[in-house]
Amino acid sequence: MTKEMQSNRRAKIAIGIALAIGAIIWMIPFVWMILSSFKTDAEIMQFPPKILPEHFSMDNFKELFGAFNFIVYLKNTLIVVAFSFLGMFFNAMAGFGFAKYNFKGREPLFYLVLATMMIPGQVTMIPVYLIMNSLKLTNTMAGIILPGLVGAYGIFLFRQFASAISNELLEAARLDGASEWYIFTRIVLPISKPVLAVQGIATFIGGWNSFLWPLIMANDEKYYTLSVGLQLLKGQYANNYSLQMAGSTFMVVPILIIFMFLQKYILEGYNVSGNK
Repeated sequence: MTKEMQSNRRAKIAIGIALAIGAIIWMIPFVWMILSSFKTDAEIMQFPPKILPEHFSMDNFKELFGAFNFIVYLKNTLIVVAFSFLGMFFNAMAGFGFAKYNFKGREPLFYLVLATMMIPGQVTMIPVYLIMNSLKLTNTMAGIILPGLVGAYGIFLFRQFASAISNELLEAARLDGASEWYIFTRIVLPISKPVLAVQGIATFIGGWNSFLWPLIMANDEKYYTLSVGLQLLKGQYANNYSLQMAGSTFMVVPILIIFMFLQKYILEGYNVSGNK
């Protein structure tokens, strides 16, 4: 083994150790939060602190869904997530259209879509709210869902991926009598699994963590999402740390599970984006 190979091996080992230490440090708060959700307040406040609870208890989660209105918040959040995925489908259709169809004004329209990415969301909140108010959609689920149904970033991502799909493949499908809808749903979407995974987890996280817009649009608690409900929980139960840990755990764990199942496709999607 040459000196150069030995030095490369040592460098890889050192990088691996550094990454492992960084990962452990990054995981500590999440592990502490999840384990604390099964503790009582007395266990959380004791010193010196203990990582594992003395007795694993589901009482905090029972109280979360029993005494608090988290079932309603969960239902509203799932509705927002479901429509966000519908919006992802619309993003894919628009991206495919910009990539593979020639129509008048295609390039200026695409650049106009990209230009909206440079405008902070906070700038458009008041105009969008006024539009929703004029349509009498404030304090409704439709008013919460519609403004975020499609997005420029999703359209851009799908357009970049669809640009790499072979035109010959699509033309061959058309010669075989396939409709444009068939081509999109049966050929383009299955090919687009990596970018769908990347956009899917971003869509899920955005819908699951939706906070500011539902807070602005909803005056009635029956339209609150989980993030708004968690903030309400922190205000009403400021000293009940175990209940707050249970609420935070319920918010974080689904995202971690989704990422674990989709990480293969997510990495593939970013590799494809990098190769472009």
